[in-house]
Amino acid sequence: MTEEARFDVDIDDLRDEIKLKYSAVVETPDAEFHFHTGRPLTALLGYDQAIVDALPDEAVESFAGVADPFQQRAIQPGEKVVDLGSGAGLDSFMAAHAAGPTGAVIGIDMTPEMLDKASATARAMGADNVEFTDGYLEDLPIEDEWADAVIANGVINLCPDKEQAFAEAFRVLRPGGVLQFADIANSYDVPDEAKREIDLWTG
Repeated sequence: MTEEARFDVDIDDLRDEIKLKYSAVVETPDAEFHFHTGRPLTALLGYDQAIVDALPDEAVESFAGVADPFQQRAIQPGEKVVDLGSGAGLDSFMAAHAAGPTGAVIGIDMTPEMLDKASATARAMGADNVEFTDGYLEDLPIEDEWADAVIANGVINLCPDKEQAFAEAFRVLRPGGVLQFADIANSYDVPDEAKREIDLWTG
């Protein structure tokens, strides 16, 4: 059975469409999307506005998450954190702020424009404890048991192989580490024909 047959969708086409959609969030962050973005979204989701307000626009304007993963648990000083689907870096920068100079954050994303923007913002901020790396959630470029915490915000739902994405998250967590994520879930069976519609995955 091919990978596409297993997951009812062409994986490469799906990833290309996701990259296209989220590159637009980088290039035109003030445009109309089918989801909320930027500073208004952080307020809507209950992020600590004192921390958000201290961040430059470049760190916030392309944010497109679904909740505040730090409401589940605060990142502790000195912790090592992996941010799955880090986008333009808001959650990574929030985690880096909490982890402090003795901590470390690695953001993983597959959209070049998001990675470029996040990396440029980190350099401009002098945020030496955060870095951004190209990769897929199903194959993280991180060593086993490196992280104290793995965070994710509205990205696991975009992975055809969610079991593998979770397996990778637990692989990179140390024993006793924490997975804290926010996402979109569907409690109903999805028809096979809908699973093959890439527009429904990304829309």
